[in-house]
Amino acid sequence: MENDKAGELFDRLYREWGPMVLRRCRFLMRDEDLAVDAMQETFVQVLRRMETLDLERPSSLLYRIATNTCLNLIRGRGRCREDFAGDDLDAIAAVDENEERALAGDLLGRIFHREEASTRVMAVLHFVDDWTLEAIAEETGLSVSGVRKRLRGLKERAKGLRGAWA
Repeated sequence: MENDKAGELFDRLYREWGPMVLRRCRFLMRDEDLAVDAMQETFVQVLRRMETLDLERPSSLLYRIATNTCLNLIRGRGRCREDFAGDDLDAIAAVDENEERALAGDLLGRIFHREEASTRVMAVLHFVDDWTLEAIAEETGLSVSGVRKRLRGLKERAKGLRGAWA
């Protein structure tokens, strides 16, 4: 009986929030096939952890899982490509050309390689989605100064990486 309830809840989550998750994945991946893969992986993770997840705010949870999934995929792709020179995080968030997007994805993979998942999420929320530090702090449960410190450190490491590969 519990499996039936869990299955119904999962189906409802997928139908109700799937389009939002796919939009998020499309925005971050910039590739339809990769976005669909990321969306499916997002829901696989939800299915695996259904019993332990707090589903009171599913949009926020799914948004965060989708963001982490996409960042992990971008990071994984970055390990397989050649090294290159890139711009800092603000420039990456604003790229428009396909080749530049691919290069930006590679650089993001290198930047995020050793970062905590929460730092990756903060960076995307701030530099890509234009969230305020206050909104990120509320979402992640950190203080505003903690978010600021992590983003500042990430930006410094990104600049150092850019200098090393330039």
